Amino acid sequence: MSEERIRLGVSTCLLGERVRYDGGHKRSRFLTDVLANYVEFVPVCPEVECGFPIPRESFRLFGDPESPRFITSRTKEDYTDRMKAWAQKRVVELEQEDLCGFVLKSDSPSSGMQRIRVYNEKGGVVRTGVGMFARELLAHFPLLPIEEDGRLNDDGIRENFIERIFAYNRWRDLLATSKSRGGLVDFHTKHKMLILSHSRKHSDEMGRLVAHAKELKPSELYRQYEALLLAALKVRATVRKHCDVLQHILGYFKKNLTPDEKQEVLEVIDQYRRELVPLILPITLLNHFVRKYDQPYLREQYYLHPHPAELKLRNHV
Repeated sequence: MSEERIRLGVSTCLLGERVRYDGGHKRSRFLTDVLANYVEFVPVCPEVECGFPIPRESFRLFGDPESPRFITSRTKEDYTDRMKAWAQKRVVELEQEDLCGFVLKSDSPSSGMQRIRVYNEKGGVVRTGVGMFARELLAHFPLLPIEEDGRLNDDGIRENFIERIFAYNRWRDLLATSKSRGGLVDFHTKHKMLILSHSRKHSDEMGRLVAHAKELKPSELYRQYEALLLAALKVRATVRKHCDVLQHILGYFKKNLTPDEKQEVLEVIDQYRRELVPLILPITLLNHFVRKYDQPYLREQYYLHPHPAELKLRNHV
């Protein structure tokens, strides 16, 4: 992995900056106190960058949930065109930031990515809206790992998001070197079980693509592979899929493990399957045997170490 930190877009208020309509912030301690040790943030505050003051009148989404208006909540001034024009320009600028992901502020009419309140003329409200900036961001970067701060309170969603941004960063590292077929084969080999834990369908497609790598120009090969990689990792890993991969890894030790050691692994996998222990327990045990029996193929599998252990993400899933 490169020495440069992962570049992660983030709603500015989540970093503790007082940019909200009321002059406050919504600092995320996970982002500022934990993840900040591994990433470089690229802050974006749609409303301030669009030219609105601090403090300011709050905004609402109004009208059609699929194409709402962006209006002030009290005076009913319509700033839809102004915000949309800024957002479309800003997402193009973000192409130059080499982002590996983005964390948006939930429940925001500008930055929320789902379930945003949309009001109508009858005084009703539905929670099916998408923030004005978030809508442009999601459309412009459809495969980029994007999450809301609120959803990151879910241990499974948090682990999946962080896994995705670290994997995408490793992919970016590969792109920065060369687009060789050998480099792609090496990347795929090391990520094979990680991809499998998310989507067997995508894993099979990627395997076929790599097998026929010589039939495509490198640029097209890499384009297709990146799309499949990001789509695969977007699929949530589940306990069942993890168990399948853990059992698959166990198969590499059939000539090494003693009957007692094999039984120990099987029992821990079953305890994980029944959600009695977190994923870190079978992972730690398998990593122990990888070292003990010197399994070079498994030692390079990112599934067994997808992100820094200090993040403790697999302690809770």
